Amino acid sequence: MNSAISSTIVQQKPRQAEKSAESLSRGTESLMHTMRDNHWCFELEADVTIPSEYIFLQRILKRNNLVLEEKIGAYLRRRQNVNGSWALYEDGPGDMSATVKAYFALKLMGHSIDDIHMVSARKWVLQNGGAEAVNVFTRITLALFGQLSWKTVPAMPVEMMFLPKWWFFHLSKVSYWSRCVIVPLLVIFAKRPVYAITSEQSISELFVQSPSSLTTLDEINWRQPVNAGFVLLDRGLKFVNNLVPRIIRERALVKAERWTREHCAGDGGIGGIFPAMVNAVIAFKLTGAEEDDPDLVRTVKAIDELVIEADEEAYCQPCLSPVWDTCLALNAVTETELPLEDPRIKGAVQWLFQHQVFEKGDWSEKVPRLSSGGWAFQYENTKYPDVDDTSMVLMALLRAGAHENDQKARELIDKAVNWILGMQNPDGGWAAFDVDNNAEYLNKIPFADHGALVDPSTADLTARCIEMLGMLGHDKNFPPIRDGLEFLKRNQESNGSWYGRWGVNYVYGTWSVLAAIGGIGEEREKAYVQKALRWLEGAQNEDGGWGESCNSYDDKRMAGIGVSTPSQTAWALLGLMAAGPIDSPFVKRGIDYLIAHQNNDGGWDEEMYTGTGFPRVFYLRYHGYRAYFPLWALANYQRLTNGMPTRQADVISSFL
Repeated sequence: MNSAISSTIVQQKPRQAEKSAESLSRGTESLMHTMRDNHWCFELEADVTIPSEYIFLQRILKRNNLVLEEKIGAYLRRRQNVNGSWALYEDGPGDMSATVKAYFALKLMGHSIDDIHMVSARKWVLQNGGAEAVNVFTRITLALFGQLSWKTVPAMPVEMMFLPKWWFFHLSKVSYWSRCVIVPLLVIFAKRPVYAITSEQSISELFVQSPSSLTTLDEINWRQPVNAGFVLLDRGLKFVNNLVPRIIRERALVKAERWTREHCAGDGGIGGIFPAMVNAVIAFKLTGAEEDDPDLVRTVKAIDELVIEADEEAYCQPCLSPVWDTCLALNAVTETELPLEDPRIKGAVQWLFQHQVFEKGDWSEKVPRLSSGGWAFQYENTKYPDVDDTSMVLMALLRAGAHENDQKARELIDKAVNWILGMQNPDGGWAAFDVDNNAEYLNKIPFADHGALVDPSTADLTARCIEMLGMLGHDKNFPPIRDGLEFLKRNQESNGSWYGRWGVNYVYGTWSVLAAIGGIGEEREKAYVQKALRWLEGAQNEDGGWGESCNSYDDKRMAGIGVSTPSQTAWALLGLMAAGPIDSPFVKRGIDYLIAHQNNDGGWDEEMYTGTGFPRVFYLRYHGYRAYFPLWALANYQRLTNGMPTRQADVISSFL
């Protein structure tokens, strides 16, 4: 048994053992009950901007579903803060762009300017600088409906499709999500459409200044030379925009449209993400696509399938998460007492293998000789498998014993592992979708006010890859692990924690790293490991749980601070159990928290947002996190306290 994984084995008191066993059994049953067609796919909820943008698209497409829109309106009203604003996450502060979009969507749906919720929203907007303070993506939305001039939108000339790779800006230099959003947006910017709405639907009342007087919203900050340079470049591009020869523009438009259509192949929609799909639909319409155009039809269908409709409310998801949900759920249930021969486990294994991606995507531009073999997040997103999903899928398959007595499965696993190894960055870390996608200066351009135009190495993803490689029997002397571990050491925070790029936040990042440390046999007595354990222990709340608000991305002082949640409590427990003693009082109190907060149906409730899209800009509520992460923590605890190795430890031993 791997000493770093197994932790100190202790015997539980009879009553406590009974309670944890009962909780584990009910949690397992609850999770398995949510399985459909050999996989899991839970709801994925973002902020109100996505359902608002769905309404905007309906107006562009001239579609009218009054029943659905009434439900979306009810959802928007429920999510409104007491002060009239809308936030990016539960209990978060008001956000200008989210508030303006929600207000605009409600107005398009017929809500009166005199309705109480509209009055309070308008008051908040005007008190906080007016609608002119919205972000770039919201400016684009307002320009589409004539509420702002297209002059206020940063220049995005479609001719950038011709830029060489060595130029400071190239599509290969930006992240996958930005690439998918930008290219169809180039078509939109070239055409600059304005979709007609009635004067009653206008939101001019949200502006402090007259919208017609606004021609630029990006100020030059001479104290930040890079930013100032990009703003000046933006103004220059706008000046020469109309001087571009028509033939060049038309060729650029053709190239952008071709790229968009190539990336819309299949039923998953371009990039599998809502904003890119919406831009693609608009771009297709602007380039003359007929109503029966196959790419247009498939993309609109993919968007509609993101809608969650209940009896009273409805909202639109930013994307679907079946691979992510399935691999995480499988990691959890394989650590329970459910036998690996259970047909549901075997079915999930086969489902995951069926969704392995063998097509070369955009990532291959940087590593053309690397063979494919990863997994994407969605049902179908063949251009963009990602490191996080692939590593988690591999660990789930290994826990499920997929590699045992199955040569074909081992070959498929080897392909995925090889892909992960080939995606390691020169700095020793791993990013999500691309190699060496770290041109941070691009986040200074006016278009990139969301601050997420690139995809650099992160601690959580690096740790995930290290943990996966550790499950295959590699230790800290294996060069990719050695380099990754050095990256993690360099990026540890002064308080001992690690930043969580894809989950909220330092609790997520610290769990990820401690799980990796435990999986490769790193000595837990090392100072940096002990520092991480002490930080995590110190972040425990009085109720025994752990919590952290999304506001820790804005204020480091809020790291590890927040109301306890089942998912964040589970992350902390999994980290502590991986690299610390199982008989820790912190672990026991955390387990007690999970047991005490379990519902009668075996699941857990969680309203807080614990997933991250873009830090400070876009957050996610994974409805599955409250189901499988607490179960995973309970399962590991039950095994270790009963003197049994975890499935992870068993797998490691089989490779040694």
